[in-house]
Amino acid sequence: MFTGIIEEIGTVVAVEDHGPDSRLLVRGPLVTSDARAGDSIAVDGVCLTVTALPGDGTFTADVMPETLRRSALRGVTTGRPVNLERALPVGGRYGGHVVQGHVDGVGRIVSRTPGERWDDVEIALPPELARYVAEKGSIAVSGISLTVTHVSDESFGVSLIPTTLAATTLGTLVVGDAVNLEVDVLAKYAERLLGVRA
Repeated sequence: MFTGIIEEIGTVVAVEDHGPDSRLLVRGPLVTSDARAGDSIAVDGVCLTVTALPGDGTFTADVMPETLRRSALRGVTTGRPVNLERALPVGGRYGGHVVQGHVDGVGRIVSRTPGERWDDVEIALPPELARYVAEKGSIAVSGISLTVTHVSDESFGVSLIPTTLAATTLGTLVVGDAVNLEVDVLAKYAERLLGVRA
């Protein structure tokens, strides 16, 4: 489990395309400082398993077809900056919200409106995810725990504080860029338990 509090911005060093799946080599000195093979690291909000630690602050991870189908990792290229977070340790500080690293879909930046020290960002919302997003609720955008400022059936808004702008990739994304979306898992479980379908 993750909390959506990004620890560092890493870099995709290499991408091995194996057709339906791929393997990534990612540099992240902080997240690899205590990592072992088999550990989970969220890469732009996608929970990936560390398969090897070649050194120089890098780790490898395999990306399966389901992950490529549902996430923006399907278009990842060498040199791309990515948000990185290690799994929450037992007893660790819980600063965001429940983030599983199981991406539900891809959104796109629709607009950015700069404020005095913040940005208001509008993100397109896949129709099948709209029912899980609520004003003042939580959503993970490329692994970042954010509060929804408003929502419609087509999009939702978030406000980015200076720390988020400086410490995550959201500070540099532009209109049209793709982002990974993970809705609140509690909403999905509630729907399942109630047997409600839109």
